[in-house]
Amino acid sequence: MQISYHGHSIVKIQTGKTTILIDPFITGNKLTDLVAVDEKPDVILLTHGHNDHVGDTVAIAKECDALVVAPNELAIYLGWQGVRTHGMNIGGSCQFDFGTVKYTQAFHSSSYTTDEQEIIYTGMPAGILLTAEGKTIYHAGDTSLFGDMELIGKRHAIDVAFVPIGDNFTMGPEDAAYAVELLKPSLTVPVHFNTFPPIEQDPETFKALVEKYEVKIMAAGDTLEL
Repeated sequence: MQISYHGHSIVKIQTGKTTILIDPFITGNKLTDLVAVDEKPDVILLTHGHNDHVGDTVAIAKECDALVVAPNELAIYLGWQGVRTHGMNIGGSCQFDFGTVKYTQAFHSSSYTTDEQEIIYTGMPAGILLTAEGKTIYHAGDTSLFGDMELIGKRHAIDVAFVPIGDNFTMGPEDAAYAVELLKPSLTVPVHFNTFPPIEQDPETFKALVEKYEVKIMAAGDTLEL
């Protein structure tokens, strides 16, 4: 399994013959190395409905008929845009041919803002547990620190955790470091920072705060093998 990071909260996973893209905010993302028209994933996983996470989902999914897995209300909304979707909700899991997806809680908000200045409710925000090829990847989405991260860590042996550190809209470095203590992943990668001025952070600060667990700071395009 190959996992790559592409700026903000974008994660790409290559497992077997399946390419999975999480939160593909490409257009307008100054930190990404991706070009939206070049992406041909088989599956897109979404954590919540904010524009900087839904990103280029509709255009990409329509081009290559990717399956979009998302929180239920978001899945319904994207289905209305002509996208093939599978809706889920917090605590639920589903076995797909590429692996198992389980949605966890996240403490944040979730809505999509249209060009007409309309705000569309897109259900509860979530984190994602993806289990494939005997490995478990946790993408926390956008969230604050919450105590049930300890339950997530106890219930699932997490190989890689992607956690936001940007502060302002999500937990900052200090809370994110404590989240690692609760989750106990084998490896943690900080995400959701430096894309916009309100979330500018030095990831080395976060890494220094995590004393017992391995942290890998990834630049856009960096990969790791599991």
